[in-house]
Amino acid sequence: MSDHTSTFADWVAAIQLRTEGALERFLPPTALAPARLHEAMRYAVLGGGKRVRPLLCHGAGALSGASPAALDAAACAVELIHAYSLVHDDMPCMDDDVLRRGKPTVHVQYGEAMALLVGDSLQSLAFLLLSGHCDVPADTRADMVGQLAVASGSRGMAGGQAIDLASVGAVLGIEELEFMHIHKTGALIRCAVRLGAACGQLELDARARLDHYAATVGLLFQVVDDVLDCEASTEALGKTAGKDAAANKPTYVSTLGLARARERACELHAEAIDSLSPFGDQARRLRELADFVLTRKH
Repeated sequence: MSDHTSTFADWVAAIQLRTEGALERFLPPTALAPARLHEAMRYAVLGGGKRVRPLLCHGAGALSGASPAALDAAACAVELIHAYSLVHDDMPCMDDDVLRRGKPTVHVQYGEAMALLVGDSLQSLAFLLLSGHCDVPADTRADMVGQLAVASGSRGMAGGQAIDLASVGAVLGIEELEFMHIHKTGALIRCAVRLGAACGQLELDARARLDHYAATVGLLFQVVDDVLDCEASTEALGKTAGKDAAANKPTYVSTLGLARARERACELHAEAIDSLSPFGDQARRLRELADFVLTRKH
């Protein structure tokens, strides 16, 4: 999957297909009780999404010389955490949305209680994969489990979501806004890159540069998301457009204005690309992923 002779589109398609197959294998089958819970878990995860986090994990793995099998478990673990966060984020007590990836959200399709259990179960499965299916030394595996726990918990994604909920109706400065998104969106994206790097071998200075790339791409993803929420249609996004503005949530667009938000995206993109300069063509996929995040339309 680290073949640098294929086009970016072909590489993305190959990683998405590989990740879909791995998720299909790792998720419990519906033939296994409790069948409805397992059906809902599969509904939440399979057959949708851009798989940006697995792509970043595999891109970092290509740079660090990681084995595809180790990357499968790491990439799927991060994607399962992401999927669980979406299930819970869409619930009435959080962002209260009825559409995700172009289909009814899990709580609409299966009920709120089941949606809660789906999120809980996907989170547990993520750590099971990373601890039991990732083909790296035991000490590395333990460190990776710790990194994913921090990235998904109160010092990462969940903490960022708590800040987001507390900020409804507030006016945030750019530093406060970016602090929130470094946690809410950026932590898991950063972790995807870190886990991909950890599956192989990199010197400490190389890891630091890669980590800076990941941090800037995490913010870049959110800036573009905020711009798209303002500009794109519900059909293009696969989720309800204009939701943040309607909920009076602080965004890059509400804080900076649309034109400056676009400029901020370009600044973060340039910073991410600069972080990869020592790696040459080895970092081609990561550069292309930064381009993809900047120019995506949904």
